[in-house]
Amino acid sequence: MNEDLQNEMSLHSAGATVRHSSIFTPLESYRNNFLLSQEFIDQWVLPFYMKIRHPSGSWTEEIKDLKDEITEEVTLSLLGDFNWRTRTVGAYLSAVKNYQNQIDIIGTHFLKSEVCYSGDLYALILAFYNNEKTMEYLDQYLTYYLQKPHLYFDQESVLETVAYLDQVNKTNHLLKYVDQWKNMTEYRNRGYKTEESFEIQDSRINRITEQVHLLKELQEYCR
Repeated sequence: MNEDLQNEMSLHSAGATVRHSSIFTPLESYRNNFLLSQEFIDQWVLPFYMKIRHPSGSWTEEIKDLKDEITEEVTLSLLGDFNWRTRTVGAYLSAVKNYQNQIDIIGTHFLKSEVCYSGDLYALILAFYNNEKTMEYLDQYLTYYLQKPHLYFDQESVLETVAYLDQVNKTNHLLKYVDQWKNMTEYRNRGYKTEESFEIQDSRINRITEQVHLLKELQEYCR
């Protein structure tokens, strides 16, 4: 097989389905200088990457059983691998163990959006921490990507996260982004203006609430 084609297939499998340049490109991503072993992937990635978005399930007991093995070395190895599966599991386990020194790694991955299927999970982790730094990452993401309607990333999921935080913190930050969201929607609808009001479904906020509650439960158990 042609080497260039093989490389493209590998990038696509990792989640790099859209290559783009942004104001966040100069930010340095945390990257491993080694390849993960299959044994490591079998233990830390395959059992969890399709389940960590679910607010319940037997997989949570598996994480509890591994609590003493979830070290910073493990989470950094996951976060440093160029693949959406490893990075999302790494972000989740990092929050479970309250490795707040890794927030900037997660935030940079979030802003750069180098791989797909990950932005909503990063947003969840940032919402879980719910502090000034993590709120700034959410704001930077929306301020930039809501003005990039041709990039079908995680704008809607991040807006839902902000709506959840508004409910928790008794704030109204979501209002800041309503006009930008409407403009993006109009662009994607090829100029058709909709009179529908911007609204986040309660079911979406409830799901984030459940996910955050589970993270808190796991963090308390695994501390």
